[in-house]
Amino acid sequence: MSERIEIDGAQGEGGGQILRSSLALSLITGRAFRITGIRARRPKPGLLRQHLTAVHAACAIGGEAAGAELGATTLTFTPGRVRGGEHRLAVGSAGSTTLVLQTVLPALLLAPERSRLTLEGGTHNPSAPPFDFLARTFVPALRLMGAGIEPALDTHGFHPAGGGRFSVEIEPVPSLRRVSMMARGPVTVVARALVAGLPAHIGHREIEIVRERLRLDRDQCRVERLPDAVGPGNVVLIEIASPEGIEIVSSFGRKGVPAEEVAAEAAAGAEAFLAAGVPVGAYLADQLLVPMAVAGGGTFRTLAPTAHTSTNVDVIRRFLDTSIRIDSEGAGAHRITVGDGEDGWS
Repeated sequence: MSERIEIDGAQGEGGGQILRSSLALSLITGRAFRITGIRARRPKPGLLRQHLTAVHAACAIGGEAAGAELGATTLTFTPGRVRGGEHRLAVGSAGSTTLVLQTVLPALLLAPERSRLTLEGGTHNPSAPPFDFLARTFVPALRLMGAGIEPALDTHGFHPAGGGRFSVEIEPVPSLRRVSMMARGPVTVVARALVAGLPAHIGHREIEIVRERLRLDRDQCRVERLPDAVGPGNVVLIEIASPEGIEIVSSFGRKGVPAEEVAAEAAAGAEAFLAAGVPVGAYLADQLLVPMAVAGGGTFRTLAPTAHTSTNVDVIRRFLDTSIRIDSEGAGAHRITVGDGEDGWS
């Protein structure tokens, strides 16, 4: 058996991504690990409910953990045989369900049987990509790698109330394909403001700012009223679609932050993505690294790497003998090459 890997949870950006990636890679490689200083750089260090749910999810599909308690800063995980099947994963708070899925999805894509997961908690959380990003951006990218995934949203769950739910059907594959995501063709842009349990004028003010900033026609923008029971909650979603895929930029309404500021944040993110001319946004870049490393390689063009991305690279290198290179191409664009890269589509 391979020697247990020691992970410093305070390295890089020092957040929960280090734990999630370690769990995902441990399940795939069969290598045990011990992590210390979990979320050491966060205002509330240690395991929160969403992180604890991710650990429990990893154990449910094939592993054992020691030290899995709320607030724990040290944890040991020993992987076993990965099992598909039906699993219900409840965060018990507004913690991100999409990040819990990110933990177990790579291993379940390679499991010996199909899986159906039901995840309950936060589906639209300001500290994580929303369900819309999962369904419209991340999952289609994985399908290009051969993955069979079908997500379905049942109920929105905003922070701080939570109460959201979605399901995902996973059809395993023998291996993931390498892909190359280098070019971006013509784009179309649409914007939505979701409003639940709040005055409708919040969404209309947001949409007006986005429409003006991005020079959109009125028929490219809309406000969606959700049932009051799932609120209070508000998010601006800007969808940038090209023949190569869809990028979703989001910004969440927060107490004390004007609707105009929320909309301006989303518009600025969309403007940066459009100006760089790349096919992969910053959040997708971070989430593609583990599946590409598992596939043995791949390459894509993206924005400047975030602290999450750089930290993820360091964690992957601890588990897999895979090179990951980040090269600046100027004008805000960067190329990330996993392994030797390989043409898939461009």
